[in-house]
Parts: sequence; structure tokens; C-alpha cells
Amino acid sequence: MKQLLTLMLILFPASLLLMSQTGPAQGKLKESIDRGNMVYIQRCLSCHLINGTGISGVNPSLVHNKTALGATEPLVNIIVKGMPAGTEIDGVRYNNAMAPAPDMTDLQIADVLTYVRNGFGNNAKMITEAEVKSARAKLK
Repeated sequence: MKQLLTLMLILFPASLLLMSQTGPAQGKLKESIDRGNMVYIQRCLSCHLINGTGISGVNPSLVHNKTALGATEPLVNIIVKGMPAGTEIDGVRYNNAMAPAPDMTDLQIADVLTYVRNGFGNNAKMITEAEVKSARAKLK
């Protein structure tokens, strides 16, 4: 019994230390996802649908989409400049154009990309406002 109590006394503070180290990062991720969900509802839902599946051959699915889970720069390019009809993504050609959204802020883009990359069964790293700003600067 003493050994169990000693082990608990050692592990409990260690677990608190680990939680405190991951807590703020997890909090930032959750905040970004929550804001991104609102952007998604306002700007993306009508084409990509509530569950992110899109419409086959019309609007790309965001579920396990290699492009959506990939590098930041191409994603920012797609949002800011749009995507012409006939674009091929992950081996499928899509007939609907995506309208450009240059009016979106860097934070809105970062948040909606983070939402997409962590929703619909996806699991990818958070995209920050600074990463979007850097990627957008390279578009000009």
C-alpha cells in the first residue's frame, strides 16, 4: 500500500507538469478550431457540406484530402486566388470553380484551415496566422 501511495505521489505531480506543458498549445488549437468552424459555416459549408464530403466531381471532399492535409502555401493560394473549374485534386477532376477570397484575414484563413485539417476525421498540424501571412506574401 505504501508503494502505491508513493507511486501516486510521484506520478500525480508529473502528470500535472505534463498537462501544464501541453495545455496552452491544446487551448490555442481548440480556439483556432472553434473560430475556424464559424468561418467554415459562413464561407465553405455550401459547397463542401456540413460533413466536409463535398459533391463528387463538383466540389472536393475535405475528408482525408491530401491537398488539405499538405503544405500551407498551396492551401493559402487556393483560398486567396480561388480554384478554376476542371482542377484535379487527389486524382479527381472537379467541375465547379472555387471563388477567390482575398478579403479573408490571415487569422480567418489560418483558423479555417486548422478546422478543416482537424475535422472530418483529419488530423494535421495547426496552421498559424504567421504561416498564412508568410504564404500570402509569396503570392504577390
